[in-house]
Amino acid sequence: MAALRLGDEAPNFTAQTTEGEIDFHNWLGDQWGILFSHPADYTPVCTTELGTVAKYTDEFNKRNVKVAALSVDGVASHHGWIKDINETQNTTVNFPIIGDEDRKVSELYDMIHPNADSQLTVRSVFVIGPDKKIKLTITYPASTGRNFDELLRVIDSLQLTAYHKVATPANWNSGDDCVIVPSVSNEQIPELFPKGHKEIKPYLRMTPQPN
Repeated sequence: MAALRLGDEAPNFTAQTTEGEIDFHNWLGDQWGILFSHPADYTPVCTTELGTVAKYTDEFNKRNVKVAALSVDGVASHHGWIKDINETQNTTVNFPIIGDEDRKVSELYDMIHPNADSQLTVRSVFVIGPDKKIKLTITYPASTGRNFDELLRVIDSLQLTAYHKVATPANWNSGDDCVIVPSVSNEQIPELFPKGHKEIKPYLRMTPQPN
């Protein structure tokens, strides 16, 4: 099957999770979502990642984001692993971990990359908008843990740029100046960006973060 691309609809699925059966689209509702895969249960890097996500609950809630994890092990195994995560990471896992023993979801989302490992999922991340469209994909190898501060930064940018006619420059963080998109004419700027703007080049116009 073809790899999923930005703007594609996130495939829907029904799966068993540590919080019962979910229909993915219904579970997301009108919120933003993160779906991220883990090579296997009881693996060291994943244990730190899932603990980190649990600790970031307030940050995800602030941004109206629901999080679901996936591993190719079963739900019974996940429940045992959660005890270890809570104990070692000093937190409480409070989001569903999808059991995917039949690889159904992994294959739907192209999470198994055979040249890396024919059995286990790579560290895929999908950010999904309220319209169920894929807004971001990042793929890490099994050996590299993810940076969840970067994921929050990207979600801040995605949410800002979805509702305002701006883009975010390199290394942008929430609160920094933004780029006015090229489709906005200079005549429109005062109405759209009352905080003012600075023209560096005709194609590079900066404005304070509008929201």
